[in-house]
Amino acid sequence: MRNTFKLRPAHRVRPWHPYAWQLQSLLLGYPGEDQPGHLSLARRAAPVLPAEVRDPLLRFVGHAEDTGSDALAAAYVATFDHRKRCCPYLTYYAHGDTRKRGLALVRLKQTYARAGWRLTDDELPDHLAVVLEFAATDPETGLRLLTEHRAGLELLRLALHDDRSPWAELLSSVSATLPALAGEERAAVARLAAEGPPGEQVGLDPYAPPHHPPVPPAGGPR
Repeated sequence: MRNTFKLRPAHRVRPWHPYAWQLQSLLLGYPGEDQPGHLSLARRAAPVLPAEVRDPLLRFVGHAEDTGSDALAAAYVATFDHRKRCCPYLTYYAHGDTRKRGLALVRLKQTYARAGWRLTDDELPDHLAVVLEFAATDPETGLRLLTEHRAGLELLRLALHDDRSPWAELLSSVSATLPALAGEERAAVARLAAEGPPGEQVGLDPYAPPHHPPVPPAGGPR
């Protein structure tokens, strides 16, 4: 599927974008022992965000606080490890399990490297939490990457919404930081939903996903 998503002149990086992407990144990572701190940070930082970004983010925070870290971690694995339609790896939507996806992952790692980032071997560069972490530190490039994957992000949001997943709120928050879908872009999402990603099961080594998605890097570029 050829990507046709472009930044529109009216949609550029705003001063609040890095704060939003950083919070979304932390909350979209695997909910480990740092999760309570991430939830507390989100509650403190969210007031600076526009309502359409802030409100769904805080709804997720409230759910996570009520659920607890252990139950949330189990739900995370059930959602993102065992439901392919809820895949958090963005290049999958455009390329499926094909050689083209392997090349897309290499190009993404090269983009990070040019900005001074180095991922560890167990971090895939297209996991949404990682892309958002990068966007928080390099907003212009990050906005371009997120917009290029707008179709996949929308499909993930719809899948999570259909499953009544609490992470649908975070995808709504992410979507609110990006350009709205235009008519031809909605059609592209509909085609992707109907046809699915390409299915050639080759060419991904050494980029096979880990058992559960990586926690986004803490502290920015490495």
